[in-house]
Amino acid sequence: METFYGILVPFLGTSLGAACVFFMKKSLSDRVQRSLTGFAAGVMVAASVWSLLIPAIEQSAALGKLSFLPAAVGFWAGVLFLLLLDHTIPHLHRSSEQAEGPKSRLHRTTMMMLAVTLHNIPEGMAVGVVYAGYLSGSAQITAAGALALSLGIAIQNFPEGAIISMPLHAEGTKKSRAFLDGVLSGAVEPIGAVLTILAAQLIVPALPYLLSFAAGAMLYVVVEELIPEMSQGTHSNIGTVFFAVGFTAMMILDVALG
Repeated sequence: METFYGILVPFLGTSLGAACVFFMKKSLSDRVQRSLTGFAAGVMVAASVWSLLIPAIEQSAALGKLSFLPAAVGFWAGVLFLLLLDHTIPHLHRSSEQAEGPKSRLHRTTMMMLAVTLHNIPEGMAVGVVYAGYLSGSAQITAAGALALSLGIAIQNFPEGAIISMPLHAEGTKKSRAFLDGVLSGAVEPIGAVLTILAAQLIVPALPYLLSFAAGAMLYVVVEELIPEMSQGTHSNIGTVFFAVGFTAMMILDVALG
């Protein structure tokens, strides 16, 4: 049951953040949004290193000097997977006026939700593969370590839920629909987590590859989406500061609990 609750924690974070649309009258300021985006980026980078890449390399220690190989292969597979999704699914980033991916007649708000959903796919996979490692009895991954990753992603999902629901409401969407869209954008996380757990149980030797795959996908999102968003406009240094805050928070969670 702790695995079941663990994979739902990030989704709960997104849902609580989306609920802000009912309690906050004004949309988040641009400076606040950059701060939250920087925090999310810091959490994802720290999680990619401490919770995913390092355990992947440790689990491949039997390969000796080639212990980096599964991590490197999985990492690039994750990057290329997100690159493929980026080019095949129409989506619109919050701070952009031009949609990415194939041309589409989808509504602007729908493409904004798709952008956040794309962002959440690697996070769901990361939680799933860490819990898969715990269930497989891996000495490198403990229940506390898996929970640390879930909590870290849930913390940065809270502002993400607000960042998707409140702009949707500001553009004319009803509060209830904006909340639902925010919740749905995070629903891909538990689904991705369950699918990843099933895949890891079917192919246990693939665990190092899956860990680094999730890391590559998460870092793709950080570099392609989050860093540009946190750096633009005036007071761009605020995003960098909160990147460091998020990185430190995730590092502390992973080391203290893991």
